[in-house]
Amino acid sequence: MTGDGKKWSGNEIRETFLKFFESKKGPDGNGHRRVRSSSLVPHGDPTLLFTNAGMNQFKDVFLGLEKRDYTRATTAQKCVRAGGKHNDLENVGFTKRHHTFFEMLGNFSFGDYFKKDAIAYAWELLTSREWFAIPKDKLYVTVFGGAEVAPGNKLGVDEEAKSFWLEQSVPADRIVPIPGLKDNFWAMGDSGPCGPCSEIFYDMGPAASEEGHADCKFPCECGRYVEIWNLVFMQFNRVCDLCDVHGKCLEAHLDPLPRPCVDTGMGLERVAAVLQGVISNYDTDLFTQLIRRASELTESETAMHGPRTEWGVGSDFNAPLRIIADHIRATVFLISDGVIPANEGRGYVLRKIIRRAIDFGRRRGKGEPFLFELATTVFEQMELPYPELSDNTNQRLVVRSILEEEQKYLRAIVPALKKFDDYLKFRWVNPSVPNELTGQDLFFAYDTLGLRPDFIRDLVKHRDWVLSENVDSEFQAELQKQRDVARASWKGGAKEAANPAFAKIAETFKTEKDFYHSGKAKDARIEAIVTKGGSVNELKAGESGEVVLDRTVIYAESGGQVSDTGAFYDNSESQLLAEVTGAFYPVAGLVAHKVVAKETLRVGDRVSVIADADRHARIIRNHTGTHLVHAALRNILGTHVKQAGSLNAPDRLRFDFSHFAHVDAEELRDIEQQVNDEIRHNTKVGTDIMAIDDALASGALAFFGDKYPDANVRVVTIPDERAPRGFYSKELCGGTHVHNIGDIGILKIVSEESVAAGVRRIEAVTGIGALEHFQKQAAILGKIQHQLNVGEDAVLAQVEKLAQTVKQLEKELSDQKRKGALSQLDDLANSAQTVKGVKTVVSQVENIDREALRQLVDSLRQKLGSGVVVLGMPDGPKVALIAGVTKDLTAKVHAGKLIQTLAQKLGGKGGGRPDLAEGGGEGTSDLNSALRSVPSYLEPLL
Repeated sequence: MTGDGKKWSGNEIRETFLKFFESKKGPDGNGHRRVRSSSLVPHGDPTLLFTNAGMNQFKDVFLGLEKRDYTRATTAQKCVRAGGKHNDLENVGFTKRHHTFFEMLGNFSFGDYFKKDAIAYAWELLTSREWFAIPKDKLYVTVFGGAEVAPGNKLGVDEEAKSFWLEQSVPADRIVPIPGLKDNFWAMGDSGPCGPCSEIFYDMGPAASEEGHADCKFPCECGRYVEIWNLVFMQFNRVCDLCDVHGKCLEAHLDPLPRPCVDTGMGLERVAAVLQGVISNYDTDLFTQLIRRASELTESETAMHGPRTEWGVGSDFNAPLRIIADHIRATVFLISDGVIPANEGRGYVLRKIIRRAIDFGRRRGKGEPFLFELATTVFEQMELPYPELSDNTNQRLVVRSILEEEQKYLRAIVPALKKFDDYLKFRWVNPSVPNELTGQDLFFAYDTLGLRPDFIRDLVKHRDWVLSENVDSEFQAELQKQRDVARASWKGGAKEAANPAFAKIAETFKTEKDFYHSGKAKDARIEAIVTKGGSVNELKAGESGEVVLDRTVIYAESGGQVSDTGAFYDNSESQLLAEVTGAFYPVAGLVAHKVVAKETLRVGDRVSVIADADRHARIIRNHTGTHLVHAALRNILGTHVKQAGSLNAPDRLRFDFSHFAHVDAEELRDIEQQVNDEIRHNTKVGTDIMAIDDALASGALAFFGDKYPDANVRVVTIPDERAPRGFYSKELCGGTHVHNIGDIGILKIVSEESVAAGVRRIEAVTGIGALEHFQKQAAILGKIQHQLNVGEDAVLAQVEKLAQTVKQLEKELSDQKRKGALSQLDDLANSAQTVKGVKTVVSQVENIDREALRQLVDSLRQKLGSGVVVLGMPDGPKVALIAGVTKDLTAKVHAGKLIQTLAQKLGGKGGGRPDLAEGGGEGTSDLNSALRSVPSYLEPLL
């Protein structure tokens, strides 16, 4: 609650923050640029799983790799912390301030203002009666208290920041230096920009203390004093001079940054609690409506006891509702930004979030889907600040994704519990501690069966189970292994690392790009040459390097389109100077050409640049073809279809898109037909430069995982006067395209498949690539005709006839093998040996398949009445093993354990139920030896 008694809504706080900074102008007369939130899926930053701070989208600006047309900015940034280094997932719902999804309000200065103004702005916004009017006596600030910030480099207290706080009339006893690097010093990494922080805390009062403190003093960490704003002052560049073999910095120095920067972050949820006069974030209007609706949907009477204004305080009584409310926000925004539930990477984290919410709904007795209905409340609350949530197509995609994941999980949970029971029966044969669950058991349930640890812990309360002493540490160790695997799965998409030398070049130079209009540029100047060692003045014949020109016609790889290739010639085009094998953007605005020099190249030389015309033509046909396929998919399958990835190469196009079902043959024909009809219509492709808001308003499609300029964007339009809006396709796109749609010639879809849950992939070829495809198909058909000795029209009927014949012969062969196996039944039963009074059949059999082997083992068990059966057989280059144990002996002999032991002897693996198990091995030579070991294995058990 503010000093003037006003209770602010979350939307009012967000808008007021942004307007405040828009009003704060620099020397050029411009206020802070309001920059739209970037996607939760970081663009081009493989070090991040999700966007987790306001500065993420400005990282290249802070590093000096990118320049913008403004020097001060303000944002309300969507953030998720639920995986990797910043992972709050397990705390969410059990504390007052942990969230998976949250909004970070921020203001930024890129070499414009610094500490003095940043501190003055923050104090004015928080305390002025014109703005938030927070009582000054409720606020405390911290400054950097000194530490060794790099080996051999110690900094003292940030007296400069302290003096600026004093200038704002903050009492000296409310300005607290905090020593060390943990809280009040920020760094982008072991090397790079870094600097001190100053944090602002609000005193929530004694009622907020989680330790019952009545009169504690700041900076007590009992929960009473809450950080609401962090001001980061980037004023140094940390340079590592010497590293050990593991890359750890041993010696370093600090250089002052020529253009110090400011990066601040204020959590909207936290400041909302302050301005609404509540202790917990969950008691703010950002959550109460969601929690109320979650309570209604999960239909639990007990959860409705007590005042509804206290969802976020007290015991864990309402924790399930807080978890559901938090997780639905993260779920809606992640799916809206293109993340689909999956088994790896970002999709794996999203799946964990959804399933955690479902589990806590089940705790409240809800055994059917409900979460998908809660998405509507998120749309209603958040569509004003985030317009992508107001799109009906996007809403349908989000709701359907959640519903399908709920149905899938709820269908799986009952059989998963049975599998877990079977797993425990298998593991608890002769246990050291009866009915003990270890961390490995919990992780098996979690990772393999999808049962959350919280869910298993609840079962422990109702079953005769105990948790091992080290269950948590064991589980965390297994979880860390999984995280490493998940991290590897998404980090593999890392963009090519740029040589640091390019950042220096980009300070004074940008490449003029002419690849939209021409395939040749004369008299281009070599501005820089870069090799692994850094910038050089020349590149000798035979050497490879990266060359920056003042202008180029070579398209640099970006936006799913591969780069052009080509060559440098002298200006007469009579002498080849270098082959260009590719091009990329090492930093924004700079094109680096990968070259192999044929003659010596020097900085300052003038060259003619020529792109490979045939390769370029193939690529642009496929890129425009991708736009056509995207439009046709939306027309035929529905507007829920969204681009999830693409590749535009010379030999093919690949388009990944959101869709929840197999695209059948008839739909593929319709898509292909519609695309080729548009090609025959042969309209001219249009390109326009316009403001992004105008582009979106005109119907252009944008992809929220992509990065677009803050001001103007390039829009590619395929006109069609037959369409309701006058165009067939309209997308934001920086790639190159054909001039007329007819230039594509023809498009042929060659495959459609699933690549992840809810994501399909189409591959297609165009133009000469389509002709090559048809020729290849015709050649294959011709060979089949020749083999079958029939005409083209009779090929299909003849193949179907052969398939029926093969099917019948396979059935007859299988029947014969089964009969042959059963004919051995009496001989095998009679060969039984006795081990400790138990009949035991151990034998190698030949010329039967696995199904016949299973039937033989089962029949032998029945014939023996009581006994053990172990049969093995060659299975190609490998071996197959099956063991059967009659029910009266499973307490002593576990078939799964037996097979596991035998399979290990053969370099394989296996397992199964106590009465029946299967396994296999790598080679046939040791099969008899392994089978001979069975009696000695059984003796101590019987």
